[in-house]
Amino acid sequence: MSEMEIDEAKENDFMKVLTPREIVSELDKYIIGQDRAKRSVAIALRNRWRRQQVPKELRDEIAPKNIIMIGPTGVGKTEIARRLARLANSPFLKIEATKFTEVGYVGRDVESMIRDLTELATNMAKKAQQEKVKLKAQELAEERLLDILLPKRKKEETREVEEGEKEKVLEVVKGDRGESNSTREKLRRLLRSGKLDGRYVELETADRNVPMLEIFSSAGIEEMEFNIKEVFGNIFPTKKKKRRVRIPEAREILFQEESQKLIDMDKVIEEAIGMTEQNGIIFLDELDKVAGSDSRYGPDVSREGVQRDLLPIVEGSTVTTKYGMVKTDHILFIAAGAFNASKPSDLLPELQGRFPIRVELDPLSQKDFVRILKEPQNALITQYKALLETEGVDLHFEESAIEEIAYIASQVNERMENIGARRLHTVMEKLLDVISFDAPDMGNKKVVIDRDYVRERLRDIFEDENLSRYIL
Repeated sequence: MSEMEIDEAKENDFMKVLTPREIVSELDKYIIGQDRAKRSVAIALRNRWRRQQVPKELRDEIAPKNIIMIGPTGVGKTEIARRLARLANSPFLKIEATKFTEVGYVGRDVESMIRDLTELATNMAKKAQQEKVKLKAQELAEERLLDILLPKRKKEETREVEEGEKEKVLEVVKGDRGESNSTREKLRRLLRSGKLDGRYVELETADRNVPMLEIFSSAGIEEMEFNIKEVFGNIFPTKKKKRRVRIPEAREILFQEESQKLIDMDKVIEEAIGMTEQNGIIFLDELDKVAGSDSRYGPDVSREGVQRDLLPIVEGSTVTTKYGMVKTDHILFIAAGAFNASKPSDLLPELQGRFPIRVELDPLSQKDFVRILKEPQNALITQYKALLETEGVDLHFEESAIEEIAYIASQVNERMENIGARRLHTVMEKLLDVISFDAPDMGNKKVVIDRDYVRERLRDIFEDENLSRYIL
């Protein structure tokens, strides 16, 4: 357990460095406004590190401060949660509450999100381990590739086998193969310089096809599917199939095979379960859609039924996954919803109690749209300029054009459904439609987008409400 805690401490090094103020500052680089929501998630993230510092007997008693973010679509709820997970280097899963149904009915059961999160954590831990053995795996893959390019002579192979049986430790250095070694080294140099990249080689890879079965089950179908694959994988012998691939692809295939052999999967699984339990973040979107109940007769399997099933997961329970038992006590849940037709108080009282932090996000104004277009590191204008640069087109937006785009987007949101910043995507796509289509034929050219161009391209659509309803 002490080793596990050391690993967790290493994973949380970045969180140690970042104070709540610094976390907010990092989020500001990508998300405009919503200061209250940023403060809440920053405190929740910092509390995870704080919890690791308290005495062990108290540590297990400290529950995560789950959050409900309330606000219309397109104001940054998902982006805040996603960026937070990246900052913390945590396993992060975004899922809609509407995908679940009560256990016993057709649909996904709520425990599947813990299985999915554990799968993500396993992939993260596996990737980290793969990075550690990268150099060794590359060396072994190179040796195997050289064996394919320069096959050993039969006498040589026989002698090696005999010598290997006598003393396996010396099998690599035995035998007088001066000429063969010289050729091998020449091939190695050619391989490393990339001069053999155009050649094809034949590889033998494992063919893991499993007989197809249809399974009818109400819950845990994902687990059953994996278990059946494992069972059949052990019953049926592994078949080999030959593939003819280019050398760079062959090197990658062999690298993956060698890294798989070098990785300690038991350690990977142990780390993954630790990451899931201590650092996992689940973003539960559309929670408002399962609040309340419209059903007067019969079971309400997609609303209160889902809430009842969610309750033990959020409160803390143990879920069976294919990697082992995972406790959900300290997974951070960030729920979100517009709550137009319902209120957080319509949720089950027990579930409300598990989300102590409530944050209301502000609707976006025209000024916010101007900032969204220009300021974030991944700003829309920056993205479009980079995309068209690949065709040799230098796209330049004047300040007046940016203000006009923001004005049109905010006006369309007011007239029709308010979809927040997502409206900017539809407006920008329509605005740059002609330039994007003609870009390959323009050559190296500078294109200036001004207010007149924006009005000319969007006036008809913007003024015709029926047209803008379909296009913008």
